[in-house]
Amino acid sequence: MIPKVNRRTKIVATVGPGSESDEMLARLIQAGVNVFRLNFSHGSVEQHAIVATRIRKQAALAGRYVGILADLQGPKIRIHNFRQGSVNLVAGERFRLDLNLGEDEGDSSSVGINYPALTTSVFCGDTLLLDDGRLRLRVDEVNDQTVNCTVLVGGKLGSRKGINRLGGGLAAPALTPKDIADIDSLVEVRPDFVAVSFVSSAEDIFQTRDLLHRQGLEPAIIAKIERAEVVADDAVLNDIITASFGIMVARGDLGVEVGDAALIGLQKDMISRARKMDRVVITATQMMESMISSPMPTRAEVFDVANAVLDGTDAVMLSAETAVGSFPVEVVTAMADAAMGAERHPVARTSRYRLDKQFSSAQETIAMSAIYAANHYSAVRGIACLTESGTTPLLMSRLSSGLPIFALSQHAATLQKLCLCRGVVPLFFDASVFEREAVELNAMEFLCDEGQLRKGDSVLMTQGAIMGHPGSTNIMKILPVV
Repeated sequence: MIPKVNRRTKIVATVGPGSESDEMLARLIQAGVNVFRLNFSHGSVEQHAIVATRIRKQAALAGRYVGILADLQGPKIRIHNFRQGSVNLVAGERFRLDLNLGEDEGDSSSVGINYPALTTSVFCGDTLLLDDGRLRLRVDEVNDQTVNCTVLVGGKLGSRKGINRLGGGLAAPALTPKDIADIDSLVEVRPDFVAVSFVSSAEDIFQTRDLLHRQGLEPAIIAKIERAEVVADDAVLNDIITASFGIMVARGDLGVEVGDAALIGLQKDMISRARKMDRVVITATQMMESMISSPMPTRAEVFDVANAVLDGTDAVMLSAETAVGSFPVEVVTAMADAAMGAERHPVARTSRYRLDKQFSSAQETIAMSAIYAANHYSAVRGIACLTESGTTPLLMSRLSSGLPIFALSQHAATLQKLCLCRGVVPLFFDASVFEREAVELNAMEFLCDEGQLRKGDSVLMTQGAIMGHPGSTNIMKILPVV
């Protein structure tokens, strides 16, 4: 029997009206989704809890571990509504942002806004970006309640569109009252991951973790990087990464604030930085947007996914493509194919940047040594990691290898979090039911039964001398599969 070929890069898919049924969730899991994103900008906690139950049911039926990510809305700054639903702004004409205007009083000359601090946050000469940068305004005059502008780039502007400032700086607190209320209700959803939007400092992560702990929840926290001022300050960015389980390169608002040309280098830097700091990283936004209405991706979209994979991202994310798109299964399949294609390239299978690093623990030493050995001994077909907390396979996944990392654990919470780690295959295996000397043989038999190994292969196994104790990994062996 030929062993399974495991895709290393994970796929995060957003659930929405086009994908929330039991049947569609089952098809998406079969197509390759590893983590489902619940977007708290839409729907109620009660609705998300129902979908979360469906996801767990379908994952269990498929015999797979599939994570659930709750993505908090955050302080998206938006204009209010237009009386006619939208207006057409013309370059060269005047347009006013007015804090005195009501929710539905916008017209072609002015519109209200949900950000009271606007008049103290912008200055003459600033460029304001509307609708993800599609329209641009130049600030000419700032008064107590109004900001008078000239339209630089016009077009159709709809109600409730987002507003940013070129270069960043429109920064409301990361956790809004709605976010805090949603966190207080997350016990109904019990997500494996929580994403915090518009993070500005590590304090936002600490506050989120504290609020979650008060509800008895310990999901892994993902910091969404989407503010220009954050990526402009290495110390702030590093503190945010350190405080989090991982980051999301949220290319929508970040791209609007820094410009698409700068975003290319920032994406590569953040992926590399997160991996070097032993954190996971998700690359998100418009990766296969044409497939919202088309059954085939463009070549540029395939290259975009492949580029992120070659950079070392742990996961690539789909938003509207699966939430409201017409071809959710096809887009997941296309993304999986693009990732697999990139993973065949030698660049995606080797790492060199830690050859001179000093390790801080026996656990890290074993994890890094295992990857080095696996990359240089062709008889090895995989790495079997007996784990309690999941730290050792996480550390292994920070280095690139063409081999799967089989995370074997009896703890469901550990396996759920590993759904997001590049190259890690989470599998339930209860080592405690076997005698100490029989664990290795039974682990290899289990992997053969799962179709992951076959007789004649060799497997590299890591474990702790004391079974059942997190952080105790200190043994590495190369074992023949007989």
